[in-house]
Amino acid sequence: MREYLFLIALGLLAALGSLSGGFLIARPTKGGHKGVVRMVALGAGFMLSAVILEALPRILEAGPETWTRSLLWLLAGYLLVQLAEHAVAPHLHFGEEVHVDEVVRHGAATTAIVALTLHSVFDGVAIASGVLTSLRLGVFLSLAVLIHKIPEGFTVASIVLSSGGSIAAARRATAVIALATFAGIVLVTFLQSLITYTLPLSAGVTLYVAASDLIPEVNREGGAKASLLVLAGVVLFYLVHLTLHAILGV
Repeated sequence: MREYLFLIALGLLAALGSLSGGFLIARPTKGGHKGVVRMVALGAGFMLSAVILEALPRILEAGPETWTRSLLWLLAGYLLVQLAEHAVAPHLHFGEEVHVDEVVRHGAATTAIVALTLHSVFDGVAIASGVLTSLRLGVFLSLAVLIHKIPEGFTVASIVLSSGGSIAAARRATAVIALATFAGIVLVTFLQSLITYTLPLSAGVTLYVAASDLIPEVNREGGAKASLLVLAGVVLFYLVHLTLHAILGV
């Protein structure tokens, strides 16, 4: 029962991240653009650390007999996002937080929102898979999700406004993204027997978003300071590791 309450709390936290980003529903300014790039850079470093240093060891600890299967599901998660970006929503990458205007110019607002909703479902899958595997992994994956939820909420609201929608419509779109995270959590909760598949699948999704979307966008848009923030995300991961060990002994 306690782990389910914990799941609800983490889901609410992630949803609030999206909603808080949605409150920044004004067309991005130069200063706002830089702030989003910095948040994306920090999140990329943390997400990459969470996958490589926490999720991957947990996936492989079951023993060599499961490694091939688990890594295939991780690869499937990675390729799923690649397919979604380049076949389903070719004008949107999950790093589009840093150049929303390009999405709108291509007339891809609806497709962008659908793609970000799918992304949010996988955020929920990652949170639930982590928590139901171990408290430590759940905390790390939840924080990785939370850090990029604010730019994501900002993106969704900005896309709606830039395409001519109202503030109310922007808020509704942000709420859909927030609810999609809960949908992913509920899905895994009811399909716990499949957690040996959902954990590596969600890890593959997170790996793609961090390494193939966010970091290249940071390198293209952010300059040296933003690149250093990727390293700061790794340092933040280590500080969270020390804090969890000190407080929870995990």
